[in-house]
Amino acid sequence: MWVKALFGTDMYHIIASFLIYSMLGWLVESIYMSICNRKLTNRGFAKGPFCPIYGFGGVLGYLILHPLEGRYIELYIAGALAATLFEFLVGKLMLALFGEVWWDYNEKPFNYKGIVCLESTIAWGFYAVFIIMFLNGKIMGFIDRYSYEMGVRVCWVLVILASLDTLYHLFRALHWNVEKYCDKIKEKYEMFRARWY
Repeated sequence: MWVKALFGTDMYHIIASFLIYSMLGWLVESIYMSICNRKLTNRGFAKGPFCPIYGFGGVLGYLILHPLEGRYIELYIAGALAATLFEFLVGKLMLALFGEVWWDYNEKPFNYKGIVCLESTIAWGFYAVFIIMFLNGKIMGFIDRYSYEMGVRVCWVLVILASLDTLYHLFRALHWNVEKYCDKIKEKYEMFRARWY
């Protein structure tokens, strides 16, 4: 699984960079919103330091846009449009699943249904240039600094922790009784343990 390639990049580097982009996105977003709110604000969906929208955006942005590396104007325009489309689609998906979007651009000029706005579109273009021309190379260098075996182990641990955290909060957001399911799992485990030990 880890060595299969997608757009010329192996899955190990894709998954590791997804995790790093998700954590960096959470950090930047939480700092920005903490300043805006004048109090500590966790901008992640779950409790952990993880915003998967930034992980997907960073990885997909790199995979799609890296052929434009060095062509700044084309890269800026393509990045701004692609990220705005991605943000819009994620916003519509959130509306369908949760009945709300976890950001609100209604107060921003030139917004569309509060989901996307011109200010963010302009910023996404600069982010795309920064990611393709600078950040992604640093992230890949950081990943390659450590052994493949250790990197895979760390990725597994982070994927499992982030998945459990996200699933737990997703079930809660969908108003599923998480505690009831956890109790059922504990009950099944106790029955299994009593039978075999």
